[in-house]
Amino acid sequence: METAVQGVTLGFIMSGLLVGIIFGFILQRGRFCMNSAFRDTIFIKDFTMFHAYLIALIVMVIGSNLLSDMEIIHLKAQSFFPLANIIGGYIFGLGIVLAGGCGSGIIYRMGEGQLASWFAVFGFFLGIGMTTNGVLKPIYDLLRSVQVGEPGMTLHGLISDGIEVKWGIIAVLSVVLFLFTLKSKPFTIQKQKGFYWSVTAVLVGLAGVLAFWASEFWGSPGFARGLNFTTPTGEVFFTLLTGDAKSRFFPTFDLGIGDFKTTWAVFYIIGVPLGAALSAKILKEFTWKTPRDAKELLTVLGGSIMMGFGAVVAGGCNIGQALTGAASLSIGSIVATIAIILGNWTMVYYKFIKPMNE
Repeated sequence: METAVQGVTLGFIMSGLLVGIIFGFILQRGRFCMNSAFRDTIFIKDFTMFHAYLIALIVMVIGSNLLSDMEIIHLKAQSFFPLANIIGGYIFGLGIVLAGGCGSGIIYRMGEGQLASWFAVFGFFLGIGMTTNGVLKPIYDLLRSVQVGEPGMTLHGLISDGIEVKWGIIAVLSVVLFLFTLKSKPFTIQKQKGFYWSVTAVLVGLAGVLAFWASEFWGSPGFARGLNFTTPTGEVFFTLLTGDAKSRFFPTFDLGIGDFKTTWAVFYIIGVPLGAALSAKILKEFTWKTPRDAKELLTVLGGSIMMGFGAVVAGGCNIGQALTGAASLSIGSIVATIAIILGNWTMVYYKFIKPMNE
């Protein structure tokens, strides 16, 4: 855990809240959830939201690497822990189907009044806490004990660390991924209640780039933290329960109230449901919704605990790995993303497709 380095400022608090509010507004207005993005491709053969994810990724890869090369931010890739990335990612993918949403999905749906999501967020923290500080930590330590390659191994680093190679790979990937999204007609923007899917995708990507800059400028000098929901969710709960965010990787700041220590991401996470609530109120979509029965509630709770464990082990949730981590072209993040998708598809098959075919 890092020690407090200085007291919070108004800019520290407001920038975190503002980034969270903006992101929550976009998520709700565009119905952006990567659980749905992965699930719909095999369940209802709809690739629209998956294509939205790909466009958001393109925007984040290009935007974050431009800022990094201009030395406005410091983009750092995660290391490759094969057992942790694969097993953790797969379990996280299983869990998001049971919980009814990914890390970002359950948190923004809190702002819509969905009580099941409130339970899911609590279960998410339980999984995080048990893995970082509790009974599951030995499993975490075991799976993270196997590392392959140099720290921060990237896709372009396998060939050369030269900037030309990096941008050559970014160019090829961006073109290929964008051509794949053309099947969903990104330029045929239709008037609708919320954001059109391609508009949502670009806005999510831009919010991710904004978070890279704001998180480093205000919250963690020397490292662009960006969007994530795993470590920040733990930091929110630890701040509330113990007065100390207990961040393992990022500096904590004196809140100015007793001995409370917090992080920039705590305010960002708080802002997400606020932004979603604002959007839902404007669209008249806010309403308190209760789970159907106790069985659904237990399923959501169990799935969200799996999410917390899997995300910590894998090094991040779907946003943290499939967008923020993948933007750095980290091998570990790419492998974790593939594992998340495979876990999602496995649970979708057993929870939805198999029962329908019987």
